[in-house]
This record gives sequence, C-alpha cells and structure tokens, in this order.
Amino acid sequence: MRDKEEIDLGAELIQGKTGTSEDILSNDVAANRPVFPKRAVITAGMPYGNKELHLGHIGGVFVHADVFARFLRDRIGSENVIFVSGTDCYGSPILENYRQLVESGEFEGTIDEFVRGNHEKQKEVLQQYHISANLFGASGIGRAAEIHREFSDYFIRKLYENGHLVKLTTKQFYDAEAGVFLNGRQVVGRCPVAGCSSEKAYADECSLGHQYMPAELINPRSTITGRKPEMRDVTNWYFRLENFRELLLQWVEKLEVDPASRKFAIKSIREFLEPPVIYVKKDYLDQLDSIRQMLPEFELADEEGKTSATLVFGDLDSRERACSVLTENGIRYRTGKTLVPFRLTGNIEWGVPAPCIEGLDGLTIWVWPESLWAPISFTMTFLEMAGKDREEWKQWWCSRDSKVYQFLGEDNVYFYGPAEMAMFMGQQGENPVADPPEGELQLPELIVNNHLLFLDKKASSSGAIKPPMARDLLDYYTAEQLRAHFLGLGLGIRSVGFRPKPLNPAATARDSDPVLKEGNLLSNVFNRAVRSCFYTAQKYSDGKIPVREISRDVLEEARKTILEYEWLMYRREFHLVMNLMDTYIRNINKYWTAKMKEADDTGNDELRLQVLADAFHMVRTAAALMHPIAPEGTEMIREYLRFGEEFWSWDRIFDTVYSFMEDPVEHRLKFLEPRVDFFKKHPSQIVK
Repeated sequence: MRDKEEIDLGAELIQGKTGTSEDILSNDVAANRPVFPKRAVITAGMPYGNKELHLGHIGGVFVHADVFARFLRDRIGSENVIFVSGTDCYGSPILENYRQLVESGEFEGTIDEFVRGNHEKQKEVLQQYHISANLFGASGIGRAAEIHREFSDYFIRKLYENGHLVKLTTKQFYDAEAGVFLNGRQVVGRCPVAGCSSEKAYADECSLGHQYMPAELINPRSTITGRKPEMRDVTNWYFRLENFRELLLQWVEKLEVDPASRKFAIKSIREFLEPPVIYVKKDYLDQLDSIRQMLPEFELADEEGKTSATLVFGDLDSRERACSVLTENGIRYRTGKTLVPFRLTGNIEWGVPAPCIEGLDGLTIWVWPESLWAPISFTMTFLEMAGKDREEWKQWWCSRDSKVYQFLGEDNVYFYGPAEMAMFMGQQGENPVADPPEGELQLPELIVNNHLLFLDKKASSSGAIKPPMARDLLDYYTAEQLRAHFLGLGLGIRSVGFRPKPLNPAATARDSDPVLKEGNLLSNVFNRAVRSCFYTAQKYSDGKIPVREISRDVLEEARKTILEYEWLMYRREFHLVMNLMDTYIRNINKYWTAKMKEADDTGNDELRLQVLADAFHMVRTAAALMHPIAPEGTEMIREYLRFGEEFWSWDRIFDTVYSFMEDPVEHRLKFLEPRVDFFKKHPSQIVK
C-alpha cells in the first residue's frame, strides 16, 4: 500500500501547489520580464533559386530564425507564430547562372525547371536541419507565385497612388556586339562608392550592397562578350527613397534606444542616411575652384590629414548634376553613400510582371523590391493553405499586437533597412509617419547577423572562396550539433570563422574540433544527465519519478536560469543563451555526482530519491529551454517522460514534472533500454 503522506503529497502536486509557477515566481519578478507580442511572423532571407543552400544560408540565417520561431511557439503559443521563407526565383543572378550552365552543357531544360529543381533541394536540406518553417514557398512556383504576383501589383500601385513613385529615364548598359541590354549581373566593374573595396560591382549595386546609378560604375565590362558596354536610354519606375530620409532617421533613433537592436547594423544603416556628397582628391581643388560657378550650391569640407575634400549637397539632384559637370571637366571623384531612387522595374524577361501604369508596359519587377514584400505573400499563401481567409495577413503585418522579425545577413542591410522600411511607410498614404498607426504596415524588427566566415575567410558562391554546401556538413556532424554550434558563434556581435576539423587542411590529428564544443554539451553532458535520471529511476524507483518536494535551491536555480534565458532570447543574444545553458546543464551533472556520492557513502536511500527528484526537475528545465535549439533530442525526452505537448508551454515553464502527471504516484516513465542516447553523435565521431 502507498503511504498516506505520499498520496497527500501527490494530490498536492497535481493541484499545482508545490514547486509550481505561482509558488516560486514573485510579482516583482513577473513585472520585470520582457513583453512579447500576441502574434509574430518570423522570416529568413530568401536564397536565390540558382543554387543549393550553403554554409551561410543555414549557419548564418536559417538556424537563428528557426530557433527564435520555435522559442516563440513555446512562449506565446504555436497558433500565434508564422515562420515563412522561400526560394527567390527571379532576378539576373539566376538568369545569368542559368545561361552559363546551358551554354557550357551542364544543364538541359527550361529556366523554370532549373529553379524548381533548386527549390526542392533547398526544401530537403531545410528539413534535414529541422528548420520548422510553416511555409517554405517560392516566388515563382505554384499558388505562392500566383498570390505573389497579385500582391506585387497591389503593392506597387498603392505606392504610385500615394505619390511615392517617379518615372525616370536613365542610361542602361547595352552590349552592341551581342545586341542586347545587359541585366544587373551581366555587367561587372569597380564600385564607385568611396571607401568600398569591392571589385565585383554590378550595374547598380556592388557585392557589398552599395547602391549607385549605372553611369557611376567604374570600368564596366560585359560578361557576355567581355567588351565595354554602351549606355542607352531606358525608362523605369523608381521609388522616391531619398524623400524618406527624415522618417528613416526617426526610425533609426528608436532603434538606438532598443536594447535588442544590433548596434553594428544601426551604424551601417546610418551611413546610407548621410546627405549626398562627392569626394574629390585635393590635387583637383584648384581645377574645382575654376568651375565652381558651373556647379550646384554645395559646402566644401577640407579636413586636414585627409587626401580628399568633401562636397556636401542639399539634395540628390544637385549631386547628380555636379557629377556630370565633374566628369565633363575631367575631375576624378567618388560618391558617398546616400539614399538614391530605388529602382522597382526593369526589362529582364524572367521576373514578376510589373503593373502597367501610365502606359509603361512590358516591364518586370526588379528582384530586390519584390523579395522584400514576398514574406507578406507567403503569409497569405500559408493562411489560405491552412483553410483561413488570406486577408487575415493584415492581423499579422498591420497590427500593433503583432511583430515581424526578419533574420538576414549584413550584406542585405540596405534593402531590408532603408529600402523596405521606407516602402512600408509609403503604403500609408501621401504623408506617412515613422510610427505606423494600427491597420497600416508595421515596421519589421531586423535581426542582422555578421558574416559567417569559412576558415576565417569570407566565402560566397560568386567569390574565389566557396562555402561548403549545407548538405555536405551533415556527412560529419548531426543537425543538432551544427545548430548548437552556429548559435554559439555570436554572429550578432562579430564575423566569426567556421572551422570544422574535417574540412580544415591546417588541422592536425591532435587538434580538437571547435564545432563539437556545443555539440558535446548535448551528446556528452546533457545526454549523461538524462540517462542517469532514467536508469536510476528504473533501478531504485520502479521506473517512476519519486514524489518529493523539489529542493528550494534547485527551484531557485531553475527560476533564475529561465528568467535570464527569457531576456537573452528577447534580445536574440543566442551565443549567451548557449553559455547560460552550458553552465546550467553542467551543473546538473555536478549536483548529481556530489549528492549521489554522498548517498552512496552514507547508504541514505532517501537522499538518493530526493536527488533523483531534483535532477528530474533540472532535466525538465533544461529540456524546455533547449527545445528550440535541439528539438529532436528534447522531444525524445518528452516522449520518455510520457508527457503531452503542454510540457513546452511557457505558461507552465516554472512547473515541476508532477504538474504534468494525472497521478504522480502512479505515473510510470517509458522504459529506457541500455545505451540509448537522447542526443546522438554523428557515426563518423564514434570510435570503434
């Protein structure tokens, strides 16, 4: 028969009166916790449809986005979170890559088949890394493409109706030998923006994301014939981005007081909000003075110790007129970063059709603008697929109760920062504000990561150093080992090298593998703690968790860890999350080793059962906090505990294991066979 005291304690635990949230969480603590939105959309930068996913896609963006999406599902409820991304199907990089592959005989088929094949490969790799997107769509495939085309038409027309578009005739590169206009990636040269070292600059943007007018590109060359192209007139629609400078400055000022904002990203954005300037070598100052009356009004800044003087103009038009005058008079110059009209359309055939406005027909939408609002289209697609009214997208994107979190790499700050925020503001009307009212598109929160280097070098598919493919990394590591490692690198504060020992030619047999630092926390330390609990319960407690009041110091350590973890997730400081969990999980083993030794030395069976109960609470806490990071292993823990999905809910994050049992005294754990691992090593890491 069960002891009456044990039955009474079990009943009390079921009712949630011992060691539960209300018992250990004071009102003062609750008042100082971060506030999360009622609904959230998470997006991850869209990979181009001309390639499989590589290291940067997975380790630099998708893992971070997925961990935060999984955390929010636990924190605010899975029904209140939508995680969307997809393949960027259009744009000149895809068209040019396809052309080259067909020309070389490496690919046979249509461009649509080319993109579809890569999209399916991307989806497959995301699944292998446990990326839990509600929808990984494609801007040019299936229902997502249809909705994206409709919304793109709506978005651009609304900008036009609100007076934020301008029709400009500009010079576009034309290869006279090939007899074709050249799209963005079919022209390469040197970036004209002062201070930029990129030798891989395209028609109107360089590889580092700097924007300029095509005529400013230095030493342009056609990738088709290798010859210097001509400049011919073309007419396109542009967004008046330069008119939003003051509103964008207000937006940036709010970011600067937000503790969750990444300061390096704010600094990068501010650089684009500088007034229009031209840098002229001081050797040309006398010549400049001789033509000053021909130039628009400007202020001259001639700082001692610098090789160039700065010409500061009141507006972009003045700077552009000055560029023409300087060019005509043979004065060399470089332009500074500033806001320029943001091109919306082009004449590339492979693209989303642009709306016909003022008779300007036959154009397509430039890939960068339409990729910025593609997550809205994907949200609509997901809602429709889920059997809901797709117009509910406004509850997710236009409500102050919601928040959109966009994960991206630092090279794309210009587009997701000034360009996207201004276009979203422009949807409000003729007189937008920086703080959108309820019902208007809210401004997303940007989570910008620094470069994930490969062996301490910047790698890119189009560069000299190629990043390893994400699929290939799984030949050496498990997905959960890699997820934990990518989080621990601290990309939110600096660029960091990914140095896997199997792919590092400089590594010796005696060197440890830095990628396994966080992985071993799972497969060694945490795995040992969980197994110890289950095997001890099977040996000493009839396969059950002993019914005991959890020790106050154990409850307190769990509480402090949970609250610190919550703030770190709120600020997206993922590397500190990993540091915190490293300490907490190692403390489980330290506590276990010390207390179990005491129980063994003294023959104190009661102490052993108390330690077992305490350790299960620590494992419960660690599993709940590691759930977004290592979903496969932690789900296995839940399975063996025989608990439901409510185990992950933060409504009950401070509860002990007993509150998840119908009858704590009778609740039996799933039997754990010998040598079963909750967090597995990769087969290549197992010494035979």
